[in-house]
Amino acid sequence: MRIVKRKKGNKEYFYIQHTYRDKGKVISKEKYLGKDIPKNIEIIKDNMLEPQRNLFYQKLKKIKINFQQQWKILPKSIKEKEMEEIAIAFTYNTNAIEGSTITLEETREILEHNIAPHKSMYDIKETEAHAKVFLDMLQKKQQLNNLLFLQWHQEIFDYTKRDIAGKWREYRVRVGNYRAPDWQEVKKLMHQFEKELQKKQKMHPIEKAARFHYRFEKIHPFGDGNGRIGRLLMNHLLWFEDYPMLIIEYRKRKAYNHALEKDENGFVQYFFRLYLSVHKKKQ
Repeated sequence: MRIVKRKKGNKEYFYIQHTYRDKGKVISKEKYLGKDIPKNIEIIKDNMLEPQRNLFYQKLKKIKINFQQQWKILPKSIKEKEMEEIAIAFTYNTNAIEGSTITLEETREILEHNIAPHKSMYDIKETEAHAKVFLDMLQKKQQLNNLLFLQWHQEIFDYTKRDIAGKWREYRVRVGNYRAPDWQEVKKLMHQFEKELQKKQKMHPIEKAARFHYRFEKIHPFGDGNGRIGRLLMNHLLWFEDYPMLIIEYRKRKAYNHALEKDENGFVQYFFRLYLSVHKKKQ
């Protein structure tokens, strides 16, 4: 979506343009704004996105229905095996995005056969701990709150980063060109984050997963491991709303990191497109 300025004679006029794809076709819409950009431009943008959102929601509804139909007929032992496979893939990718040297096959060897590769013991321990936290998370629906985030962080990093495990950061951090909020604001921001997260909102579950993952990463409440905790949060929101989870692949990390550099709505649009692409067979 972009704002375009055009000249007619000596006068300038503003238009807003929005382009998106539907079933392989490129759809473009344009709206005249006037001689000046109106103060309610954000509302105008939101209204222009409504048809695209409705299209997304129809596809997401199909994904949810098809996923639940397929999942319910699986025997218990097959479900357990499927969850183990998801744990292997999710653990490998989420750790690799953060710099782990453990490969996908090594992750499988560690988690299925307790065979440790000739790699950093820290990476091995974080692989084991992350998979355990993830599988435990799926076994029971716990309320998403700050105590749970601190618990996840403690369990994942207790062996490798004991000095920061399960603690909000108390120093400034920078992620690329992004400077996270001052550490003295972290507790207040996470308190607000928790309140918003638990509030009953008229928000689609996929949108909620995207927005709160983005907001968590922008607060960056931990000294390290924010991405891993944020992606656990994201999949908790998806799983307990009966949607299939999302694994952000290591090979697609550049697009993911680039999306996190955008504003919140930009990240949400990226998230919708990625989710629909990953689960297109269920549509």
